[in-house]
Amino acid sequence: MAMLLQLGDTTGPAAFALAFLSPLALATAVLNGGVMAAICSTKKLHVPANYLICSLAFTDFLVAALVMPPAALYVASGAWRLGGAACEAWLSVDMTCCTCSILHLCAIALDRYWAVTKATAEYARRKSARRVALMIAVAWLVSVFISLPPLFWRRRGGRAAVAVDDGGDEGRCVIRHDHVGYTVYSTLGAFYVPMAVILVLYRSIYRAARTLYQKRGSSSRNLGSQSYMDRCRGQQPPRPQPPRAFCVSDAGLTTVDTLRAGVRSVSDGELTEGRSQQGGASRRESKAAGILGLILGAFVLCWLPFFLKELLVGLRLAQPSPRVSDVLAWLGYANSLVNPLLYTSFNDDYKRAFRKLLRRKAHA
Repeated sequence: MAMLLQLGDTTGPAAFALAFLSPLALATAVLNGGVMAAICSTKKLHVPANYLICSLAFTDFLVAALVMPPAALYVASGAWRLGGAACEAWLSVDMTCCTCSILHLCAIALDRYWAVTKATAEYARRKSARRVALMIAVAWLVSVFISLPPLFWRRRGGRAAVAVDDGGDEGRCVIRHDHVGYTVYSTLGAFYVPMAVILVLYRSIYRAARTLYQKRGSSSRNLGSQSYMDRCRGQQPPRPQPPRAFCVSDAGLTTVDTLRAGVRSVSDGELTEGRSQQGGASRRESKAAGILGLILGAFVLCWLPFFLKELLVGLRLAQPSPRVSDVLAWLGYANSLVNPLLYTSFNDDYKRAFRKLLRRKAHA
């Protein structure tokens, strides 16, 4: 109650911040909840690669439900007024869920890399539900190990790893940067190493796709469009088997319809040749580059400023103001809003599932 009373006295900018940040948290929860509902209610989406998308949506939903609301109150009031225990819990959940979201992006990139570079039988074996569950478990386990050390330090009776002050207008709830080793360890594990892995994997994915587009005319001459689409859907094609293909529709990078557009019209079992084929390959190559650029650009834009600030503060090279820190933190939270848009917008199966959900809601 005291918290609500003090919020009523917030200044104009603080009230504006609360009015802006609260809808942002709500939109993040609704979008990620919609992705989970679409996957759970649509049998066609029940494939292992989509389990990673669903787990990512669940993690981002936790960010929206457990991390963003207290952060919005913190920004609006200008001080932490929920107590020390709530501060510790909030910071732990914040670090765990945000790190896990980033590691999910790394796992999705790895799954897409396997989808592009591995043979059909080998990829089908790798993308089993058990392997996906293992990837998800590892993501959560690593996230917990990154977020727990500050709490252990505090429990040992040393100086608190979190700064909490319940009184006055200067109350703060932040991770202390007294342990340089932990700062380096946490930023490397939570962002810089995953970012490097994601960049390398998506670079390899794009190179594999470009090679496929350039060689498709010669290597796919006897490939019918139906057997090609069956391969992309994970079905066993009729013999003779086609060469490796850029079939990542299950992983959400592109859609079966997009891939179908990449296959030239078939006449008497052969693909059409000519200048139009070269132009089509160039367009498909540009589209693949554009999609990958959106995914990588959104990830780096949202999280790099925050983790760069964390590293510089930990190394005593910078001391940004609380407002700057808040802006950078919310820029990172915004990645949880962007993820469901980027990882489902290019897949027609998801679009149909969303339309079906909206129709059900309208009828209800």
